[in-house]
Amino acid sequence: MKQIRLFSGLFTVGFWTLASRILGFLREILLTAYIGPGPVMDAFVAAFRLPNMFRRFFAEGAFNAAFVPMFSKRLEADENAQGFAQDAFNLLAAAVLALVGLAMVFMPGLVWLTAEGFYGDERFDLAVDYGYVVFPYILFMSLAALFSGVLNATGRFAAAAAAPVLLNVFACTALIAGAISGGEIIRWLIAVIPIAGVAQLALVWVATERAGIRIRPSMPRISPEMRHLVRIAVPAALAMGVTQVNLVVGQLVASKTEKAVSWLFAADRLYQLPLGVVGIAVGIVLLPDLSRRLRAGDKSGARNAFSRAGEFTLLMTLPSTVAFLIIPNPLVSVLFERGQFSAEDTAATALAVAIYGIGLPAFMLQKLLQPLYFAREDTKSPFRYAAVAMVINAGLAFGLYPLVGWIAPAIAASVAGWAMVALLAIGARRMGDEARFDDRLKHRAWRIVAASFGMGAVLYAAIHLFGWTLEVPGWRYVALIVLIKVAAAAYFFLGHIFGAFEISDFKRALRRS
Repeated sequence: MKQIRLFSGLFTVGFWTLASRILGFLREILLTAYIGPGPVMDAFVAAFRLPNMFRRFFAEGAFNAAFVPMFSKRLEADENAQGFAQDAFNLLAAAVLALVGLAMVFMPGLVWLTAEGFYGDERFDLAVDYGYVVFPYILFMSLAALFSGVLNATGRFAAAAAAPVLLNVFACTALIAGAISGGEIIRWLIAVIPIAGVAQLALVWVATERAGIRIRPSMPRISPEMRHLVRIAVPAALAMGVTQVNLVVGQLVASKTEKAVSWLFAADRLYQLPLGVVGIAVGIVLLPDLSRRLRAGDKSGARNAFSRAGEFTLLMTLPSTVAFLIIPNPLVSVLFERGQFSAEDTAATALAVAIYGIGLPAFMLQKLLQPLYFAREDTKSPFRYAAVAMVINAGLAFGLYPLVGWIAPAIAASVAGWAMVALLAIGARRMGDEARFDDRLKHRAWRIVAASFGMGAVLYAAIHLFGWTLEVPGWRYVALIVLIKVAAAAYFFLGHIFGAFEISDFKRALRRS
C-alpha cells in the first residue's frame, strides 16, 4: 500500500493552517480596528458568509467527502484515477457556475434568507452590494478544493494547506492599502477576495500538474461513476455543512440585535484557530489514509491511524478549551480592542468565546469521527445525524433568544455540536475494532485531561497574580505572549510527568514534516 505519513501530514497541514489562521487574525484585527462592529462590518460578514457557506457544500464539504475516498481507492488500485478526477472537475465546475449565476440573480433573496433582521435598514443594501462582488469567490475555491483533494490523496499536503494563506495575505494588504490611501477600506477588501481565489486556484493547479496528474476543463460527462459520486455527495452536503448552516441560523437570529453579528463573527474567528489547525488537519489527512487502508484490508493500520488522530485531537483541543474558559476577556481585549472595537465589544465577544469554547471539543471530534463514515462511502448516516443536530440548533437559537438575547446562537451551536458527536459515536460502534480507540489512547486520554486541568490551574493563578500587566499600554501584547508561554510550558511539563505523551513523539513528527 502507498503509505501516507499520518503525523507528518498532520503537522504539515497544521503548520500551514496555523500560518493562515494567524494571518486571518491579523485580517480580523485590521477589520475591527479600521471598521469596527456596526452596519458595515455586519454587512460584510453576512455577504462573505454566503460563498463560504456554499463552499462547504460544494467543495471541502459534500464534494470532497465523496470525491476523496473514491479517488483514493482508484489511486490505490491504479484504476484510472486521473480520468475520474477529470470528470469530477468538469461536473463540479458546471454545477458551481450555475450556482454563481443563480446567486447573481437572487442575491437580495439570499441576503434576506440569511440575515432577515437587516431588512429595512442600511445593512441590507450594503450586504447585497458586497455579495455581488465576493460571491464568485466560491467558483475558484471549489475548484481549488478538488485539486487539494487530489494532492491530499497522493500524500502531498503542503501546497493544498498553504493555499488559504494567500487569501489572508491579499486581504491584509488590501486593508492596509485602503487605510493608507484614505479611500473606502471595505471596498478594497471585497474587491481583492475574488483575486485571492484565482491565486489559490493557480497554486494548487500547478502543484497537481507537478504531481503528475493533468486536469483540463472540458464539457461535463455524466458517467455511472459521476452518478455514484453525486448520490454520495448530496447527503454529505448537509453532514459536512452543518457547522456553516448553524452559523447562518445564528446570524439570522443575531441580525435582530445591532452589532451582534460582528461580535459572534469575532468570537468565531478566535475559536476557529485551534479548530482549523487541529480539526481540519485531522479531517484532511485522516480521510484519504483511512480510505486507502480499508481498500487494502489493513484494519489494524486503520485503527492505529484513527487512534493516533484521536490522540492528536485530544492533545491540542483540551488545553485550548481550558484557555477559552479561563481567559476569554484578555484574549479578546489584546487581539481586538483598538480603534473602533470598544470595551463593550470586548465583553460581548469574550462571552461568546467562552460559550464556543465549551463546544470546541465537539467541533473537533466531528472532524475525527466523520471520516470513519466517509471512508466507507457512507454519507447517509452523517446526513441523518446532521439533520437532528440542525433541528436542535435552530430550536435552541430561536427558542432561547427571548430569554438570553443575542448570545442564544452560541449556546445553540455548542449544544448541537455535542449532540452531533454523540450520534456519530453511537453510529460508529457497528464498524468494528478499526473504529475504536486502541489501548494506548485509552491509557493516555485521562492523563491528557489531568494535564489540561493542571494547566488551567496555573493559568488561573497567573491571570489573578499578573493580569494587571495586560492593561499596561504597549506591554499587553508581551504580557499575553508570556501568559500563553507559561500555560504551554505547564501543559507540556505536566503532560510529560503524567505520561500523557512523549516529547519524542513531537520531535519525530517535526523531523518528518
